[in-house]
Amino acid sequence: MKQELGIGRCGLACCLCSENKHCLGCNSSGCPDKGWCQNRKCSIERNIGYCFECTQGCKKGMLGKIKPYGFTEFARRYGLEKLLDCLKKNEQKGIMYHRQGIKGDYDDFSDVEELISFILNADR
Repeated sequence: MKQELGIGRCGLACCLCSENKHCLGCNSSGCPDKGWCQNRKCSIERNIGYCFECTQGCKKGMLGKIKPYGFTEFARRYGLEKLLDCLKKNEQKGIMYHRQGIKGDYDDFSDVEELISFILNADR
């Protein structure tokens, strides 16, 4: 885990991403997705660093997917540091963010509350 990379504006865990060697992150001027990423554009327009800091609770862009929405909701409820701490502990327990391609253990959920519980407890 590269904790210094934190999470993306939409909640995706840059710190655990298998692509992070090549990605400069959505907060950099070199963001490869800056032309189309709704969450990046919206958070910049609202002058916030992350979607979890927004009070609108929308599901646009990446927040339409359960994993980034669940991570964002977790950070809104418990804070960014708690999210990063849980992700680190879960990685040490063998929980994989990317197991096969970009799919991993956090992708098998259809309910945000179950995902949040999994992040907290690393079990189902």
